[in-house]
Amino acid sequence: MIGFQTEKKLLRQGYRHLAGLDEVGRGSLVGPVVAAAVVFGREFFFGKKPIWTEEVNDSKLLNSTKRMELARLILKNASDLGIGYATHLEVDRLNIFRASQLAMKRALEELNSSPDIILVDGNPLKGIDYCQMAVPKGDRKVFSIAAASIVAKVFRDGLIKMLDEIYPGYDFCQNKGYATEAHYQALEKKGPCFLHRKSFKLFRDKVLIK
Repeated sequence: MIGFQTEKKLLRQGYRHLAGLDEVGRGSLVGPVVAAAVVFGREFFFGKKPIWTEEVNDSKLLNSTKRMELARLILKNASDLGIGYATHLEVDRLNIFRASQLAMKRALEELNSSPDIILVDGNPLKGIDYCQMAVPKGDRKVFSIAAASIVAKVFRDGLIKMLDEIYPGYDFCQNKGYATEAHYQALEKKGPCFLHRKSFKLFRDKVLIK
């Protein structure tokens, strides 16, 4: 169970606005990488702890129904939210690491107020002026980061599901763009669609390069 320990410690040190930051979609073969920045007010962490917060965890460890339920509660209780993304073209041009960093920067830019400190999953975010704390596997340790991972995951999954209507036959509704057997079979039969990441291994035996 992820608690509020990290946020409480920082708030007691004098920080006022803490933003949890995470991205999803790095391993997908198609579409954008999406990031979310989520801010909760001080009273949220020091008030009576809502029961639902005990279920918040890394989005990959939750089923889709639970993610949707928790995303709704997160959005209801958050004081600020930013969503950012980097397109499949930017993934191909920059590489997935740099594109992920770009998506997170764009999520921060969408916040209404600048945070005092950023709690980011994994590697530090480069090229920003914010104070930050990078936490390896932070989406399993820090509430605000886990909340951001859930919001980003629900947002991106919804987007990929819509793409299934535009580019049918790749089983996007089920695989969310990731490398499943059905997805590989569709790529071998149909070839990649416009939104596939050409720098990724789209076929089992070769990398498709522009």
